[in-house]
Amino acid sequence: MLVVMQAGATDEQIAAVVRKVEQLGFRAHVIPGAQRTAIGITGNPGPLDPGLFEGMPGVIEAVPVSKPYKLVSREIKLEKTIVRVGEATIGGDELAIIAGPCAVESYEQTMTVAEWVSRLGVKFFRGGAYKPRTSPYSFQGLGEEGLKILAEVRARFGLKIVTEAIDHESADLVERYADIMQIGARNMQNFSLLRRAGQARIPVLLKRGMSATLEELLLAAEYIMAEGNYNVILCERGVRTFAQHTRNTLDLSIVPAVRRVSHLPIIVDPSHGTGRRDKVIPLARAGVAVGADGLMIEVHPDPDRALSDGPQSLTLPMFRELVEQVREIAALVKRAEQEMAPM
Repeated sequence: MLVVMQAGATDEQIAAVVRKVEQLGFRAHVIPGAQRTAIGITGNPGPLDPGLFEGMPGVIEAVPVSKPYKLVSREIKLEKTIVRVGEATIGGDELAIIAGPCAVESYEQTMTVAEWVSRLGVKFFRGGAYKPRTSPYSFQGLGEEGLKILAEVRARFGLKIVTEAIDHESADLVERYADIMQIGARNMQNFSLLRRAGQARIPVLLKRGMSATLEELLLAAEYIMAEGNYNVILCERGVRTFAQHTRNTLDLSIVPAVRRVSHLPIIVDPSHGTGRRDKVIPLARAGVAVGADGLMIEVHPDPDRALSDGPQSLTLPMFRELVEQVREIAALVKRAEQEMAPM
């Protein structure tokens, strides 16, 4: 159920509704909006009587939420969520670019890429300290040593750090060292880890599973938000199909599909989505054109010697070309959206 408060509802009136929800044995989620505050209710085994809340001071109405996912739905919040990390945002007016190596391999390699990224005005840096790999013999990451290197990147260049947690132990460390916790495709339905991410004090970037539907992705995000972390970013990174010309099939149709039913921002990862260096720039352009809020791009100083995902990593000249092109496209898309917006 969704309890909609009046535009001028006081903090005391909102708190009274929250107390009523908790007295009933359920959980209240206060979602502020541009025009109103809404209070989502979770934990109820069945429909609630709207009359429990509609007579309370400051309440406009209490309405059922029809979607299986509640907190991520546009029914609970009409305005798009903007995730803020200091002065940087994902979901706002500026196209967010998250760039860096697939894996943190060494101090020198990471700092080289960070300097490239910083010079181009990119605000987010990605790098894997923990690498869940298909083969147990592949490079698994540097662990906490890698996180310390990423923290040094933030200190030297002011970049916001995005890195993956693969279990509860690594989630504790990622929350300590990073700015955004990534949940990878292989863990999209690791419900215990999703709940842990929902208790984190930093935003969560949730990647779509290799064969996940739109509803499964949104319900995974619901697990995070149900624990109280409302700063969630969705990421399309390609799904497994029968195609042999690409590592995965980048499903760009999910971007407008998410926009239609959810207020959460969504970014696109054309690096994992294609697995091929020559396809990253064209698919990055396409992702921005369909309305993605950002891109996640893998960059390496020497991709042919990368310890992880070298074939899909861009060189510096290619990354510079990508940044210049997608920013131009983003400006055109933003202008078109403004022209189409109702007066």
